[in-house]
Amino acid sequence: MVPLSPALRFFLYAHATDMRKSFDGLSGLVAAALSRDPTSGDVYVFLNRRRDRMKLLLWDRTGFWLFYKRLEQGTFQLPANLAQHTSLELRYDELLLILEGIDLASIKRRRRYHHASSSKKQMA
Repeated sequence: MVPLSPALRFFLYAHATDMRKSFDGLSGLVAAALSRDPTSGDVYVFLNRRRDRMKLLLWDRTGFWLFYKRLEQGTFQLPANLAQHTSLELRYDELLLILEGIDLASIKRRRRYHHASSSKKQMA
């Protein structure tokens, strides 16, 4: 079973990544460049310079998962404010929009109720 779900936190690394990196190289990048624990259960998202390849790194209590997507045409669109950060936390639905090639700038989110405890969990 694929362990990706909206309950997870997703972090998009802001810099181009060498796609030859695998489990050890990417987990080392998470620890060194992002100062985060790669075994935290969070999902780390990496793109190459041309933005036509994406890797997702995830620890699931027993080992790492590595997902690799190569586009045959087009590129992945990055969030507009990514350049100001080393990494940017994405929501699950934002990651799905990026994967599907939907223009993030044209998406308008309607207001929804958020329980106080769930918004604190998302901000932590």
